[in-house]
Amino acid sequence: MFLNSIILQCMISVIIPTLNSERSLPRTLACLIPPTVNGVVREVIIVDGGSVDGTASVAEVTGAKFVSAPRGRGHQMRVGGQLAKSDWLLFLHSDTVLTQEWSDEVEAFVERVERAFDGTRESREVAGVFKFSLDDFRPAARRLEWWVALRCRFAGLPYGDQGLLISREFYDRIGGFSDIPLMEDVDIVRRIGRKRLMFFRSEAVTSAERYRREGYFMRPLRNIVCLALYYMGVPTRLISRLYG
Repeated sequence: MFLNSIILQCMISVIIPTLNSERSLPRTLACLIPPTVNGVVREVIIVDGGSVDGTASVAEVTGAKFVSAPRGRGHQMRVGGQLAKSDWLLFLHSDTVLTQEWSDEVEAFVERVERAFDGTRESREVAGVFKFSLDDFRPAARRLEWWVALRCRFAGLPYGDQGLLISREFYDRIGGFSDIPLMEDVDIVRRIGRKRLMFFRSEAVTSAERYRREGYFMRPLRNIVCLALYYMGVPTRLISRLYG
């Protein structure tokens, strides 16, 4: 089984929200195998929002824990965070694949934080995200990756498809993911704070299917409009109607 270790020994819990993710989920889970690397044990929790495809079967084959929750990525990740047993939580989208070196980098990051922990809460008030990448060789994909890198560097604003590694202690202190229909990633990053974010060198390679389908111009433009509305204080339930 994928999770054959004692659950309380898990150092990292990986939470993956899904919705009809049968096609992409196997590749996402493949980057998490084997469950133990360099002594780092992983608990994988898949929180499904009502899939009607074979998502549950994929989870069963790998041995990941599968739970159902009302649809909504923010709510699903919140449920997963509540169920996780580890001191460190890694939130990952179901169409994102971490590159091979991610485990070593995360292990080193966690080790540095734990060594610095001296009983003060500031020691663990940090979080990490991965470098954004798309599984598309077209120039438009490279331009979008460049734009995201620029946004992260100057605005300190990664999105959910870059993953999020955060200590349980810090996650609980800031209130976890909000139960909102959209912008749950921007919301939690704002509460984490730009100065407490670390950007890993490892890549989170995300499916470019939605960009190929909707266009490398229109999709980012819609995202920018939604982000602007969010910062203007427009309720996320209204923004979600525009987002689709």
